[in-house]
Amino acid sequence: MSDWERSSTARVIPPARPRKLAKVPFAELADGRLQGVVSSGSDIGRVYVSSVAAGTYAFACSTNNNRPCGGARGSFCNHIVALVNEAVLQYGAARVVRYLKAEVPDGDVDGPVLVSAMRSARPPMDATKAAASVFSRFLRHLTYLEHAPATVPLPEMQFFPPTRAAA
Repeated sequence: MSDWERSSTARVIPPARPRKLAKVPFAELADGRLQGVVSSGSDIGRVYVSSVAAGTYAFACSTNNNRPCGGARGSFCNHIVALVNEAVLQYGAARVVRYLKAEVPDGDVDGPVLVSAMRSARPPMDATKAAASVFSRFLRHLTYLEHAPATVPLPEMQFFPPTRAAA
């Protein structure tokens, strides 16, 4: 058993390419969606929770107070475009394309090419359905940044049953 398998921390997969966290501090491929938190361009105190569903490209974008994004009316808003671009940087284009089940042309795929491929039929989804869980995970993610680096187990991570050492 390797060291990381015995620890209470998860392995962190390095990003495909370095990215700046100021615009999109949190992006994840989870729950059948590309989802994340995107900073507002006009108000430093506001963030948007944006998501795109795999396969259907149904999208939602709302503030952390569940107010709908004014730019996401019938088309991807700038927050969703920024989320897709940053996800491509973080996870790599091939992984994001595969997760979203997007049909893209062969060759080099980047964020704008992926966004263009998804601009076909994509009905908007209920923004409040995804926003609450995404924003909650983002806030939980931020609390781990406050911990000093350590190898001791974190109490809230002790829900896994103990494993028996091989004899």
